[in-house]
Amino acid sequence: MHRIDIYDTTLRDGAQSEDISFSVEDKLRITEKLDELGVHYIEGGYPGSNPRDIDYFRKVSRLKLVNSKVVAFGSTHRPKKKPGGDETMKALIEAGTPIITIFGKTWDFHVKEALRVSLEENLDIIHDSVTFLKKHAEKVFFDAEHFFDGYINNPKYALKCLKAAQDAGADCLVLCDTNGGTITSVVGDVVKKAVKGYAVPIGVHMHNDADCAVASSVTGVETGASHVQGTINGLGERCGNANLISIIPNIQLKLGMKCLTPEQLRKLRDVSRFVTEIANLRHFKRQPYTGDSAFAHKGGMHVSAILKRPETYEHVSPGLVGNSQRVLISDLAGKSNILRKAEEFGIRLSTDSVQIQDIVTKLKELENQGFQFEGAEASFELLMKKSLGLHKKFFELMGFRLIVEKRKEGEEPISEATIMVKVGGHVEHTAATGKGPVNALDNALRKALEKFYPELKEVKLHDYKVRVLTAGKGTSAKVRVLVESGDKGNRWGTVGVSENIIEASYQALVDSVDYKLLKEEE
Repeated sequence: MHRIDIYDTTLRDGAQSEDISFSVEDKLRITEKLDELGVHYIEGGYPGSNPRDIDYFRKVSRLKLVNSKVVAFGSTHRPKKKPGGDETMKALIEAGTPIITIFGKTWDFHVKEALRVSLEENLDIIHDSVTFLKKHAEKVFFDAEHFFDGYINNPKYALKCLKAAQDAGADCLVLCDTNGGTITSVVGDVVKKAVKGYAVPIGVHMHNDADCAVASSVTGVETGASHVQGTINGLGERCGNANLISIIPNIQLKLGMKCLTPEQLRKLRDVSRFVTEIANLRHFKRQPYTGDSAFAHKGGMHVSAILKRPETYEHVSPGLVGNSQRVLISDLAGKSNILRKAEEFGIRLSTDSVQIQDIVTKLKELENQGFQFEGAEASFELLMKKSLGLHKKFFELMGFRLIVEKRKEGEEPISEATIMVKVGGHVEHTAATGKGPVNALDNALRKALEKFYPELKEVKLHDYKVRVLTAGKGTSAKVRVLVESGDKGNRWGTVGVSENIIEASYQALVDSVDYKLLKEEE
């Protein structure tokens, strides 16, 4: 059975979603999560388009990825320029990725109206771009932009574009429904013809403007495509891209084709929720396979049936994708998730342990308050270890004070934090400034503790996010703060929740410090 390659473009196409803005650190964390999931290709961005993507490609090369290869994305060279003199081509090469993907025009309408070149000249542009990049990369993928619209309008020309890329050495020809309006049956017919006509693998890249992206992607695989592009949770411009969270299990569990290992597939829910948290969005409860409601049962007849045989109202076993069954009138979910997390954290916990229920109860209490741990794995590990008596108190807070002073119009406010902590029998009282109150508090806390725990000197605060949880309450709303910290070798996320943004930030900062010190002692 041949493998279906999964190509993720969350960091590039997904980042073009309205209300989405990934920092470089966000993109690096998501890259590591996608590698854990086992996707084969991660499209990191468009290195010629902005400084953020340039920085990402510089830093991602330092990550030790196990399953995934990072891809740089760009366009064919510009008309009236040779590939060697084109800035886009140079940027793609300088990104240093083993795989490069370029898109080129395949709809004659776009060639004439957008590029304003002849149809023959566009074929030369495709051929010359692929030929040039093949000298600098292990593989070059060709994204045939607007392919389905082009095929419907002028099939001979659209196919000539694919042939130009193949003849130049392209390693995969990806048929793109760039406007997202192609009906699924048409996708199947076109893919079937393309697979027969070309020697290299065929891929599909669907947008969701007609709400057909997932179905069309699966149909593309059924009719011969062996490469599927999409994003986590269907993020993307306009109505979004094809949702890999649905595509992957559909291909693996419904079609019986291999994408990921069973172990990797069980990480699907975690990855879905992780990306949602990093994107600072609300979780979609009704998302197929991974949503909270995907395997939730409320109706009495349904509940009675699934308690006897789950398959009566569940199309797959929820555990296959890392989810769990929920009975809404008497919530039974939780224990399996705790056991799985305990195993990840190296914590020994038996299935019949009474401590599991204590952790589940505490977790539900915290979630009711607004805590979410998908992007804050370190806080969840600390929660488990505190419940199991495996955590020690490294310091005691005796108090802190924050001062934010703005002296005159046009100048940035000055933030200063004063903090007093007790370590053993010693009291440390110190102060620090920062770029904002949270940065000042972070600096003061670590400054007070570094005397006792010098390993904290290598900890840095990489990212900080705030989400308002209670709409309609204005400045008195409850907020959730997500903090990402790191040292020389690792990164970890922590969380805090409060009506007071400083208190929520302090909770997350303390967890970050505790996590570092706990790991140093292991």
